[in-house]
Amino acid sequence: MIPIRSTVLVLAMAGPVAAADPIIREVEGSFDEVAAAVENAIVNAGLVIDHRSHVGEMLARTKADVGGSKDLFTHAEVFTFCSAKVSREVMERDLASVQFCPYGIFVYETPDNPGTVTIGHQD
Repeated sequence: MIPIRSTVLVLAMAGPVAAADPIIREVEGSFDEVAAAVENAIVNAGLVIDHRSHVGEMLARTKADVGGSKDLFTHAEVFTFCSAKVSREVMERDLASVQFCPYGIFVYETPDNPGTVTIGHQD
C-alpha cells in the first residue's frame, strides 16, 4: 500500500484552483484502514476536520426513495477541513477562492472493485 499520509498531504495542500476533474489515487486495502489513515494524516498535518460526511450510507439509505437501481458504493465518505495558511494564500490572490473552503478529501470503495479504495479531491 502507498503511504497514505503523503498522499493525503499532497492532495490536501495542493490548494484550490478553478474547478476541474478530481485528482484521484487508488490504493489497495480495507476501506476502514484507508479512511482512518486519511483522517490521521489530516489531523497530523495540524488541520481540524470540520465534518465527516457519510455519503455512501446516505445513498444506500435513500436508494429506494429516489428510484435508485443499484448500489454505487460499499463505503463512501468525505472529510472536510480548512487550512488557514492555504486559505490565506489563495484568497489573497483571489477572494472568490472562498468557494473552495472548506476543502474536501473523498474516500470510497465500490461493489465492483472491493479492496481498492479511491482517495481524491476536487482539482
